[in-house]
Amino acid sequence: MTDSTIPTAQLGAHGPAVGVQGLGCMGMSFAYGPTDAEASRATLERALELGITLYDTADAYGQGENEKFLSPFFKAHRDEVVIATKFALAIPPDDPTRRIIRNDPPYIRQAVEASLKRLEVDAIDLYYMHRRDVNVPIEESVGTMAELVREGKVKHLGLSEVTATELRAAQDIHPIAAVQSEWSLFSRDIEAQVVPAARELGVALVPYSPLGRGFLTGSFTNADKDLTADDFRRQQPRFTGDNAAANAALLEPVRTVAEAHGVSLGQIALAWVQQQTTVHDLPVIPIPGTRKPGRVEENAAATGIELTKEELELLEPIAGQVAGDRYADMRFSSAGRE
Repeated sequence: MTDSTIPTAQLGAHGPAVGVQGLGCMGMSFAYGPTDAEASRATLERALELGITLYDTADAYGQGENEKFLSPFFKAHRDEVVIATKFALAIPPDDPTRRIIRNDPPYIRQAVEASLKRLEVDAIDLYYMHRRDVNVPIEESVGTMAELVREGKVKHLGLSEVTATELRAAQDIHPIAAVQSEWSLFSRDIEAQVVPAARELGVALVPYSPLGRGFLTGSFTNADKDLTADDFRRQQPRFTGDNAAANAALLEPVRTVAEAHGVSLGQIALAWVQQQTTVHDLPVIPIPGTRKPGRVEENAAATGIELTKEELELLEPIAGQVAGDRYADMRFSSAGRE
């Protein structure tokens, strides 16, 4: 791949311009088995060289360790990067299958101060509510987030895994720059209501897991057999047992299109997500995660692939045939509340 930088897009009506592909940093210290800090640091630098400027983390990733890991890179390139982090989701280290969700104002204030300290920055560029606590009115939570903007601790607001109704209620309180939700050839539930609402309100979509947590690349076919015991994907229904075998068969059309372009399966999966910006007429900035410089080059190259109408039609049925839910417990996803 050449060193020409990728195009840019804007986060929301008033947000910053970023590369049309961001970088999910979770796996650099959390969730996907053993990590290599040196390779991860090289990946961050290579991504920036390629025009990737949106870097995504969260306080829940490794109990804050991911934010700490990224801090030196952010400090070295503060004027070049857009830092996105999140609050609301805690994962007890003794039980990684559990989720503790908090959206109450005192917790939000506690969380932002802790993230600012770990990141060693004066302000967070894009601050997301990671998951929704339905017991706290969203107007109350977003109202507190808006106060953080007025205080200069946060520049722009985002929401993750919210419904269209929740997005509209939040937008009435303060402009929302981005909605982050899972969106890929395997996961398209947000297209029914969330995507149209985001388009209507001028909100960017930031798809996480655009590569189906690696499954769409063909890098593994069964989480129980192919991944380490501490890998988060072993908890997800799509990647284990009979579901895994059924879903692996769905990659054949992706393979067909990849062979026609002379590229990898992952690049076609990413190109499909990138092309949704044209299909749905709104900014779409996926954040594939990787810990390898070569892989970030491959991912960035996917921004230059254009799929034909016939290829899009070939890939269209995949999501409707996927076996298993995105999560074992779908209550915390937007699809679980729509």
